[in-house]
Order: sequence, then C-alpha cells, then structure tokens
Amino acid sequence: MKLNASYLGLAAFALTTFVLSMANIGAIKSDVVIPLAFFYGGMAQFAAGMFSFKAEDNFGGTAFSSYGAFWLSFGLMKLLEKFGYYEPSSTEIGVMLIAWGIFTLYMWIPSLKIGKALSLVFLTLWLTFFILGTSAIYGYSTKVGGYVGLICALLAWYVSFAGITNEIYQKKLPL
Repeated sequence: MKLNASYLGLAAFALTTFVLSMANIGAIKSDVVIPLAFFYGGMAQFAAGMFSFKAEDNFGGTAFSSYGAFWLSFGLMKLLEKFGYYEPSSTEIGVMLIAWGIFTLYMWIPSLKIGKALSLVFLTLWLTFFILGTSAIYGYSTKVGGYVGLICALLAWYVSFAGITNEIYQKKLPL
C-alpha cells in the first residue's frame, strides 16, 4: 500500500474547521478550538504535509504543511489573546485571513486538475478566508463565513472518507 497522508490531513483540517466554523456562526464558544488548532489541525496536518513530501506529493506537502502552520499560529494567537498577552486588532486578523485566502486561491488552481471534490474544498476555503477577512476588517458578522466554512469542512471530510474508502474497499466513490 502506498503512503498517502492526505486522508489524515483532510480529516484534521475538516474537524478543526468544522469546530471553528461552529464558533463563527455562534453555536459554541471558540475556546474549544485552541487544543484542536495545536494538535489535530496543527500538528497532525503539518505531519501529513511532511509525509506527503516524503511520498513526492508536492501539492499535498505544501497544502498540509501550510494549513498545519496556519492552525498552529491560530492556536497560539488565541492562547496569547486568552491570557492577555496579545490582542490582535480586527484589521490585523482581517489582513491575515485575506493573505491566507490569497494562498488558498493559488492552491485552488492546481487542485482543479486533481479532482472536482478537492477543488470544491479549496474554493469554499478561499471564500471562507475572504469572507471572514473582510468581516473582520469591516466589523461584519462572522456567520456567513462560518456557514461557508461548515460547507468546506463537510467537503473535506467527504474527500478524506471517499479516498480512504476507495482504497480499503476498492470502491470508486466520486472524487
């Protein structure tokens, strides 16, 4: 069986994004995402990225390592904020999210060649980052970005599920 860390990377991304998106729509408090951001969204995704590079998957390595680093930095920012060491301005958060949106936009382009479902993950993530970034800068509600983030998380879970199910059961779920 060939090494494929993308299932782990997508699952870690999906779960952490789902929980943060639930906070963005106001269903839960955002503090619960801090440990997820460090360990599942951050470390597991970063490891998936390193294993993807080992398997000579430059797209997966770049994506998972980068988003793993995003979650680690997000977790640190939230932790520092929680303990009163750093209070980022709304504009700073907005600029950071828009910058991640730019990265996601250019990762979306090669994802179009990999598969439709994966390209939908990147498309909805790009939209999530831009919506949340502009919401932060202009003081809008995070609910729309949260709902788009939920769609993104569900799509990522599907791609992870379909990939591993296809491998284990020799099925052909659409990707």
